Amino acid sequence: MTTDLPGLGPTVDLDAEPSMPEKRPLRGGTRLSRHRLYLRRFLRSKGAVAGLVILGLLVLFALLGGLFTPYSYSDVDFASLGAPPSPEHVFGTNNAGNDTFAQAVHGLQRSLIIAVSVSLLTTIISAFVGAVAAYFGGTTERAVLRIVHFLMVVPSFLILALISQKAGGDWRVLIVVLTVFGWMYNARVVWALATSLREREYVMAARFMGVGPVRIVLRHLIPNIGSLLVVTFTIGVVATVQGETALSFIGFGVQPPDVSLGTMLSDGAQTVSSAPWLFYVPAVLVTLLTVSMALIGDGLRDALDPTSRAGGGA
Repeated sequence: MTTDLPGLGPTVDLDAEPSMPEKRPLRGGTRLSRHRLYLRRFLRSKGAVAGLVILGLLVLFALLGGLFTPYSYSDVDFASLGAPPSPEHVFGTNNAGNDTFAQAVHGLQRSLIIAVSVSLLTTIISAFVGAVAAYFGGTTERAVLRIVHFLMVVPSFLILALISQKAGGDWRVLIVVLTVFGWMYNARVVWALATSLREREYVMAARFMGVGPVRIVLRHLIPNIGSLLVVTFTIGVVATVQGETALSFIGFGVQPPDVSLGTMLSDGAQTVSSAPWLFYVPAVLVTLLTVSMALIGDGLRDALDPTSRAGGGA
């Protein structure tokens, strides 16, 4: 049924259903919860499912790969220096006699820890800072945005290189530094979205009822941009892997005796013609990791976006 509401302009369909209900009726009279709807839309994306399978295999390789080799990443086999792949050393050895398979397992572990930690921390910081700036507005908003804009123009790569070099390539210091200089852009995106939410009815009602600002930010603003934060986290993992790999590749990231995929790429690039396995093994792992997370991010974006047709219907 339609009716013309005075002063509101166009005709309004009073019987129309909302574009994204929390529960949708299915055949047989049953209802589908929002989370099950998101899961169904995600699983309908073949690329997202493929990315999830690839990521699962990589995680299993990082966790259980050490069980399939008697060597540690730091063990040296002086009888096999720069040896090609063989039954004893499946992926060969480097010029120092380290087993490439064991180093690939440890390097993937280290890169995953750094990427997930940095992406999670930057997502949390950006969500809170952006939502707080949007909620308070005024002087607080201007001060936060000035800090964000200042940090965005700081030559972060040079600072990252200097600090990580001074720290001797400690991966924990690398996590801290990448987090400190990695949250600003996402915080500005969160702020832009949260400014449209701070005047919503549920936020105004919470203010009227005397709910504290921090509670409103944590219970009302941030949960309503959860879909953005999930996609931001997955994309952040890809960006962190690439950043850590680049830093380690040029000697400013993880340093020996520790190993990451970036350090393996750096070593393999020097012997790519004489010992190509040293380069292609970490290169394949980095490619699979970044591609899988990108596919998962695309699938989550389509599943969580009610206007996207890529995820299909219920």
